[in-house]
Amino acid sequence: MSALNTLWAQLPPYAHSTVWTLVLTVVLILSVAYLTLWERKLIGWMQMRRGPNRVRIFGFLPGMGQPFADVIKLLIKEIVIPARANKLLFALAPALALIPAFAAWAVVPIAPHYAIANVDAGLLYVLSLTSMGVYGVILAGWASNSKYAFLGAMRSAAQLVAYEIAMGFALVGVLMASGSLNLGTIVARQQGGILAWNWFWLLPLLAVYFISGVAETNRAPFDVAEGESEIVAGFHVEYSGMAFALFFLAEYANMILISGLTAVFFFGGWLSPFAGYPGMGTGGFAAPGTHWLVLKIFVLLCLFLWFRATFPRYRYDQIMRLGWKALIPVTLVWIAVEALLAWAHIGPWRV
Repeated sequence: MSALNTLWAQLPPYAHSTVWTLVLTVVLILSVAYLTLWERKLIGWMQMRRGPNRVRIFGFLPGMGQPFADVIKLLIKEIVIPARANKLLFALAPALALIPAFAAWAVVPIAPHYAIANVDAGLLYVLSLTSMGVYGVILAGWASNSKYAFLGAMRSAAQLVAYEIAMGFALVGVLMASGSLNLGTIVARQQGGILAWNWFWLLPLLAVYFISGVAETNRAPFDVAEGESEIVAGFHVEYSGMAFALFFLAEYANMILISGLTAVFFFGGWLSPFAGYPGMGTGGFAAPGTHWLVLKIFVLLCLFLWFRATFPRYRYDQIMRLGWKALIPVTLVWIAVEALLAWAHIGPWRV
């Protein structure tokens, strides 16, 4: 073990980043796979069903092999490309949907004072990558050369643009509270216990950001990509096999990303909820760590699944009205309130 530690210390910084990138990628891929299983199990329990409980791993753990069975099923299915589709863009669209969901984790602080790329403009990097998903949606609908796929792409693109603006304004409030674009600094500024986290002073912006995140991932009740009148899957209706699976994985990868960013921006990231209380000290349950970030992400992901099992799908006009006429005005009003709090040195702005 000491030899491994010595070898690790001798490696150059780019080798450390490469290793952690590979580890994080593998963890995210496995998390996406088992999130699909957890969704089916959790919603099954909510609806008094069992969920997947047949496929085992080496004869043990009933149901735990279901994600691998689904992957094998999709891998052996034929990928059919429509005759008049733009083949290059048709193949590129799933990658544009999936890659940003993984690349954004480069600047997310996954451990105390550590991120794969500790850049000062991390917030701008995250905003730029999360807005890239709309290109994958539009290209998938247009390149398929299908009017049904194109209609689904237009619905989804309009929704993504509306809620992307609300998310951006919500993050302006986070920037005002932390005074930094660095995600590690944003987490560090929330030290002091659970009431020092940004959710307390930015509660309306937290609600706007998380609701917009649900809409950005095309999750229920905002899944308007599916056409009620056309009875088709939406912008990816012409995709099959592993090409369809990439869109499916992108949705769940974006759910994990939005949950992670919500935990970082509003719930203290890797900070402990027990820190700052008398008698807790700095160790034990009060010590910061990656496990706190993972726990917060898990709770927020369960909210995604709870929403799907609870709320009926909104009409398209209701979704657009909520984005443009409710969420964006709320963010603008609360940014003005933040300016008053900063002027009066209240909350995060106290001297």
